[in-house]
Amino acid sequence: MQLSILALNLLYAALGVVLMYVSYRIIDRLTPEVDFPAELKRGNVAVAIFIAALFVSIALIVGRAIG
Repeated sequence: MQLSILALNLLYAALGVVLMYVSYRIIDRLTPEVDFPAELKRGNVAVAIFIAALFVSIALIVGRAIG
């Protein structure tokens, strides 16, 4: 395995994690009436499903954009 391919994959993985975090923070700021961490601690399954769907959709978008 070439080192450049491995380094590029690690860079794409890091970029994906950063973009997922940024998108979560944007959604968190756009919905100030919902406190996501507090709702998750209380066991709100709907919030957990929403956040999971958000992460999956962002992962699909980033995956398509990266190629």
